[in-house]
Amino acid sequence: MAAVTAVAVAAMLVVRRRAPEGGYFADGDRAAGVFGVLATGFSVLLGFIVFLAFTSFDQSRTGAEREALMVVQQVETAQFFSAPVAAGLTGELICYGRSVIHDEWEQMREGTLGDDVNPWGVELFRTLQGVEAVNASQQSAYDKWLDQTSTREEARLDRAHGAVGVIPTQLWIVLFFIAAIIFVYTLFFADSGERAPVQGLLMGSVVSVMVALLLLVSALDQPFHGGVGGLDPTAMERSLRLVDQALAAIDVDVTVPCDAEGSRS
Repeated sequence: MAAVTAVAVAAMLVVRRRAPEGGYFADGDRAAGVFGVLATGFSVLLGFIVFLAFTSFDQSRTGAEREALMVVQQVETAQFFSAPVAAGLTGELICYGRSVIHDEWEQMREGTLGDDVNPWGVELFRTLQGVEAVNASQQSAYDKWLDQTSTREEARLDRAHGAVGVIPTQLWIVLFFIAAIIFVYTLFFADSGERAPVQGLLMGSVVSVMVALLLLVSALDQPFHGGVGGLDPTAMERSLRLVDQALAAIDVDVTVPCDAEGSRS
């Protein structure tokens, strides 16, 4: 942002050297009125796009938190199955969480997740296929597990929704076009009769605000970027810590079939 603002201020000062005293506009009030129309159009469109981008950002954040919660709840549900099944499902859920943190999150930042399924989600399905409920407690756990699986998968889709961006290319083109028009129009306010710092402030304030807003839209449209304000797998990391603490509290030892990054060991 600082570099773009500096270039814009430099352009304004260069134009100011040859600008007539009083500026290029003979009627300053009329010119200001036109500038107001341009700024209003830009701000209205930008407000709509910010709302659209924030909705997608919030959907991804909420989906990630709900998915992490479902992992904890499914670990609890798994303990009502027979010991071998409970151990298998619990280990695969831990691997699922690790895979989300170390594999899927990086893919979302790079925009390469696509429609791929989580491999540990498939393993969980295969493990459950061999389960037969032998009493009312296991039957209830089986039904609850299916409901929680559906919720977890829906939450995963919400999380992945924002990874590809929701703002159409046409809107970006219009935004940058209007921003360019405002920049060129502001150059015509160059006035050799005004001091250079005042002219620099005029251009710098306009350009810096536009660039800051465009950067905000870009950050909301790509919620998994690695910069300031990007979404991190905090909720899933917290869930895995809670799972470890809960298993230790009930004295359950689980063999996890993956390494620390969720890859099959």
